[in-house]
Amino acid sequence: MASTTEQGHNRNAANFEKLIINCTSYGTAYNPSKASLKLEALQNLSTAANGSITTINTLTADYKNAVSARVTAFKALDKLITRVSNALKASDTPQQVDDSAKTILRKLQGRRANPKKTKEEKLAAADAGKAIVEISSSQMSFDSRLDNLDKLIKLLVSVPQYSPNEEELKTASLTALYNDLKSKNIAIINAETSLSNARIARNEVMYKEILGLVDVAIDVKTYIKSVFGATSPQYKAISSLKFTNYNN
Repeated sequence: MASTTEQGHNRNAANFEKLIINCTSYGTAYNPSKASLKLEALQNLSTAANGSITTINTLTADYKNAVSARVTAFKALDKLITRVSNALKASDTPQQVDDSAKTILRKLQGRRANPKKTKEEKLAAADAGKAIVEISSSQMSFDSRLDNLDKLIKLLVSVPQYSPNEEELKTASLTALYNDLKSKNIAIINAETSLSNARIARNEVMYKEILGLVDVAIDVKTYIKSVFGATSPQYKAISSLKFTNYNN
């Protein structure tokens, strides 16, 4: 479902089209001296506004698809990391390597080094006058997981004893997976940037001071009121058209 603000942008554009239709119906009686209020200028502004909304709709779909692709790709990582962990345990790697890998694997799986204190333990500590401050150790953001996966791969590459026969557990396959995950992460950044720029462009067209769609629409309504009168059917036909500035 579109947000209230998104619906508001669409409503502004739709009401502007209705305003132009009414202005056109007045024939030669609609003859403003201000260039931005002339019919051709209004039609060009309407085209630009609708075009900016269409662009945002397209880029929003692209962004959502990129997010979905990343989520799907990272889901496959969870089970694979467990398999890598087991393959490492089954190898003859030195204890120091196992300890280093264990730390990285724990971060990749979002597990704490030390379990969180229970409510009872916290209350007991409070009664004893001891404050317990627990800092979140989760590193489950996509950027953090990529960084930890890269560290794990580099560690495994440096250890000759890690040499699984399963293709998907080999360091070459893990590197290919890392590159794919990174590309999907970058794809979201690019999609997000494009969408942000499109919104800036939309706001420029619709909400720029004086020349934006909302300010121009208000000027048009004022002009019609001045020409035909506040109680005229011409003004009553467009007086209920609302235009809201969402660029605040």
